Amino acid sequence: MDRATFACSTAFFHDYSSSSQGAFCLPGGHVDFIEKVESFTYSDFFRDYLIPNHPCIFSAKFTEDWGSRRNWVTWDGKPNFDHLLQKFGEAVVPVANCDVKEYNSNPKEQLPFKEYINYWKEYIKNDYHSSRGCLYLKDWHLSRAFPEQDVYTTPVYFSSDWLNEYWDAIAVDDYRFVYMGPKGSWTPFHADVFRSYSWSANICGRKKWLLYPAGQEEYLKDHHGNLPFDVTAPGLQDRSVYPRYNQSQPPVEIVQEAGEIVFIPSGWHHQVYNLEDTISINHNWVNGCNVAIMWCFLQDELAAVQREISEWKIPMDDWHLQCQLIMKSCTGIDYKEFYNFLKVIAENRISVLENGLDDEASAKNTPKAAISTLGMLHAVFDLKRTVKVLTSLSANEDFKKLDLTSLSPPPEALLHHLKAAIDTALL
Repeated sequence: MDRATFACSTAFFHDYSSSSQGAFCLPGGHVDFIEKVESFTYSDFFRDYLIPNHPCIFSAKFTEDWGSRRNWVTWDGKPNFDHLLQKFGEAVVPVANCDVKEYNSNPKEQLPFKEYINYWKEYIKNDYHSSRGCLYLKDWHLSRAFPEQDVYTTPVYFSSDWLNEYWDAIAVDDYRFVYMGPKGSWTPFHADVFRSYSWSANICGRKKWLLYPAGQEEYLKDHHGNLPFDVTAPGLQDRSVYPRYNQSQPPVEIVQEAGEIVFIPSGWHHQVYNLEDTISINHNWVNGCNVAIMWCFLQDELAAVQREISEWKIPMDDWHLQCQLIMKSCTGIDYKEFYNFLKVIAENRISVLENGLDDEASAKNTPKAAISTLGMLHAVFDLKRTVKVLTSLSANEDFKKLDLTSLSPPPEALLHHLKAAIDTALL
């Protein structure tokens, strides 16, 4: 990253609250291809892709020094099954059956990794057929299970990652995944968790992506308001079932080659196919550029829960709490945890602004080191965005109905500290 350029670009961190984060159609379905590492800065990515919420593709040059690209792939570009078995053979992994529909996804089971690799080898030998169906290893938290392995380094463009910063801090979960699947495996139509950004790097193999800009999914819903399982299914042409399908735009189509990274904007629905035997590394992440989208998503999710159980509102004394519990079971977070999420993100940045970074912390791969790398102005930008969302959360009637006495510090005190830190940093 060109730190000098970044640090001097004060105007770069103007308040982008007026920028459009909604539906966007790229002219002719064009997606920018970023070729050279040395000429593409974090500032370029922030300005041209994060803020306007546009997709892009990074060339294989951005991943050529990753350990997984050296060791997980054979000389002819295929998955190196022997190496993978040697390193991870005893692991237990989540595997989906692409041939079976369960609600709007595929059913999953836990399998020993060595069993999955043996299945994959047989699947290839049998011309990509099996009585077990097409099995796809998905959402494997490999980095968490094998932190000592030299797999990859997160590119600086994706380093402002609030989701993993928070879930690492509470040591509960993370949103870093490995996917491995044979030719023909696929992921049904969906948008990513919390309407987050995602990046996906092919270690080997090729993928086809069908992308729909945020808002386009509304035209793809059936008359009950449900999204399709397979956006390519002929049934979508039936106007009696999908009355607005003809108003939808064609998807933006990407073919991703080995080594390339695809950036998927916040709230863009997509469907993905493995065109060859493929291994990929995926992250979901939220930051100051799209945290407001996450907050809107949570409000929509709570409203949907409230509609579903509205008949129980009067007889149930703790109805509002029950709505929060149901929302958390469906989405993974409720309003009080969202407050704690914002608090952790804010306090990390306040700490760097007020106290700097000691030598020990700067030498480690820590959130505060990443904050320091991106610079003071980025930390201020993050705090400004946090203030806006926290102000909205604090004023939200459903949030105020909860027992907030357990929140420390109280929302008003955290907001005051945030605003004071911003003012001091800008003096």
